[in-house]
Amino acid sequence: MKLDWILWLASILPQPAADSLCLSTTLYLEARDQSPRGQQAVAEVALRRQDSGLWGDSMCEVVTARKQFAPGIVSPRTRLRNADAWSRAVTIAIESERNWALPAGERKEIVPGASHFLAHNIASPSWRNAYQVATIGDHTFLRVQRLKPRGS
Repeated sequence: MKLDWILWLASILPQPAADSLCLSTTLYLEARDQSPRGQQAVAEVALRRQDSGLWGDSMCEVVTARKQFAPGIVSPRTRLRNADAWSRAVTIAIESERNWALPAGERKEIVPGASHFLAHNIASPSWRNAYQVATIGDHTFLRVQRLKPRGS
């Protein structure tokens, strides 16, 4: 599968299927080589950002926002070749969405308050010295800004 095809498909799917597809794609591209906990943490950052509304209203808008997540950074011709990793990413994305749909006090949060993450071997952003929430695998999760759900 090519990234541009996946994003096109997400553009014609109804919600919430499109959001699940975009989150799965993000987990695959950002964290397919990470543990399930690491993938859940990446999903949590994306879901927290979606709740805030600062990067868009849908998950697809959030993960394709300029210079934020891999679907908006890598070449649209990128191929997703690892079927096992894709299957794991889909499962974790759906489980993460179900968890995030729970009331805030009932959710299992892995990286509470994390608004950003970085892969040590790839990125060195200006905000890399923000408050570190956790390091899982080769990703560090940070609270660069306090995100609040819309309307709160």
